[in-house]
Amino acid sequence: MRIARSVLWALLVFLATVQLTLPANAGTILDNTTCLNCHDGKKGKLEVSGTEGKTRALRSVGSDKFGQSVHANMLCVACHTDIADNAEKGNAHIKDTTLALKKVDCATCHQELWEQTVKRGRAEERPRLGVVAKNIEAYKKSFHARPNSDDKTKPNAACDNCHDTHSFNVPQKDSPLRNQWRLGIPTVCGASCHTDQLEAYQGSVHGQENSKGLLAQAAVCSDCHTAHGISNTSGDVFKLTVTANCGSCHAEKLATYKDTFHGRISSLGYAYTAKCFDCHGSHQILRVNDPKSKVSKDNRMATCRACHNAKKGLPDVPAGFASFQPHGNAHDFDKYPQIWIAWQIMVQLLVGTFAFFWLHTALWFYREYKERRQRAGQPHIKPDSVPERMKGKHIQRFSRTWRIAHLLFALSLMVLTLTGMPLFYPDVAWAPAIMRTLGGPHSAGIIHRVAAVIFAGVFFWHLIYMMIGIARNWKTFKIFGPESMIPNLQDGKDMLAMFKWFFGQGPRPKFERWTYWEKFDYWAPFWGVTIIGVSGLVMWLPGFFGAFLPGWIFNVAAIFHGEEAFLAVVFLFTVHFFNNHFRPDKFPLEVVMFTGTFSVEEFKHDHAAEYQRLVDSGELEKRLVNAPSAGKLAASRVLGFTLITVGLTLLTMVAIGFFKGT
Repeated sequence: MRIARSVLWALLVFLATVQLTLPANAGTILDNTTCLNCHDGKKGKLEVSGTEGKTRALRSVGSDKFGQSVHANMLCVACHTDIADNAEKGNAHIKDTTLALKKVDCATCHQELWEQTVKRGRAEERPRLGVVAKNIEAYKKSFHARPNSDDKTKPNAACDNCHDTHSFNVPQKDSPLRNQWRLGIPTVCGASCHTDQLEAYQGSVHGQENSKGLLAQAAVCSDCHTAHGISNTSGDVFKLTVTANCGSCHAEKLATYKDTFHGRISSLGYAYTAKCFDCHGSHQILRVNDPKSKVSKDNRMATCRACHNAKKGLPDVPAGFASFQPHGNAHDFDKYPQIWIAWQIMVQLLVGTFAFFWLHTALWFYREYKERRQRAGQPHIKPDSVPERMKGKHIQRFSRTWRIAHLLFALSLMVLTLTGMPLFYPDVAWAPAIMRTLGGPHSAGIIHRVAAVIFAGVFFWHLIYMMIGIARNWKTFKIFGPESMIPNLQDGKDMLAMFKWFFGQGPRPKFERWTYWEKFDYWAPFWGVTIIGVSGLVMWLPGFFGAFLPGWIFNVAAIFHGEEAFLAVVFLFTVHFFNNHFRPDKFPLEVVMFTGTFSVEEFKHDHAAEYQRLVDSGELEKRLVNAPSAGKLAASRVLGFTLITVGLTLLTMVAIGFFKGT
């Protein structure tokens, strides 16, 4: 008994001590029931005295909505820290009713909660809180977070302007409540702030589907502007992101838009070309068949001319331009037959060309590599293959004029490839970097066109040069003679003999001055320059060609220009490089195009039929020249290896772009 009595007295003393150390208001900390007893809105309007003798209304909170919100388990005073007691008088917890309570800082609260969660290693348990923290960071950089122009002490929009913090609860995705919540977003944004935009939106196809059709999937404000990272609509950031936002619903239209010049420039990160809203409008988007639509037949030219006018440095587009297909699909024959046909022509051309020549390359490599192994390291050219008096001599293969033309051709083509690739593969990581290095699309376009003029100039100069040469020697010139580049029956025989040699069914054929693959290399640019040049000229001068050609011509020109350029680049840097440099007999470099000459021994091996013809006619010794100097040979090798390195680098970049896009 004495022990029990002692314990009881000790407990009483302890409780008394604790009671004395508690703050005066410790027993009167407010719970939510107490707060909602007044602030539930059921007792009429709740007011307190304000400044200048006027009353000030206090906010009402529906207990049912609050109970379903994400904050339902929190105490009111956890956010409203100014309120600390609840004395007998109903509003005694507000010390000075003329002063507004301190603004609740939603952002800081959520950020601190997330930081504590991360420190405790519980981030995976509360992923939604992490999303909120990211949204806050996005909001701080947004247009809404900037000081309001009328009241610098307030932001353009705070959390509570969009989210009713007492009832806020985003329903689960794909639920009826979520759909209902989405349908209300335009009203939340427009009712108090963006009234003009709301009115325009309500008359648009999106707004009609939203309000009348109750289609929750129709675009609402947050789909285009995002929810928290809202940026100034006149800024580049918004212009570049809004197209992707449109594409989240209109995926097929986005894909076809990105195939156009407008879309490719946008993908590279430049905002000055037309975006979805430039053509279709922003809040007042209407269906294409609506007479009031910006892209209807009657309004389309006015829409195009809003950008394509002299004030913006662009030529005015003619009426024919109206049939241009900004969303032309090369895989839809019914809607875009011209585009489909153009695409099929180019695909068949690419597949046929690469199938034949890559097979030819593979078989040639196999045969020469096999013979090289059989020779056990011995050279493929026998040292005693020519008379002693000719050893050490060279024969002139290409004149200086030809060599200069070849170099200009090669350099201009590489510049064309470098400046054109970023537009062809704008989504690849290297494309924006190259475009920035070139000074942007405007500068790259100028460089590209200058290189095109040089390329075409060399081509036409060569035509004139050849015609003059033929005219001077017209009496002795033979169209199908051994010196002619015109394909003949012998070329077909040589090709068949070459394939027999590939499979070990016959000897290596003896060629005349020009082989069948050299003739193909020669005549291919006639096709390529015509297709690339004409299509490029059409796109370069849309105002001129659009005056008498339909708009779909520009769609076709873009396909021909891009695909033919791809064919030329890949063929030159694979097949052409192999034929002249990479096959085992020539690896790693053939310098005849840079020095202009090669040894008589090599000449006899590569062009045995021509060698024998010149020997029989007594012309061979007249064409012999001294071997190039060591300095010239070294310079030729440096130049050759440099061009090959650049070419293979460009080829690698094209390959990355091609495989990334497939």
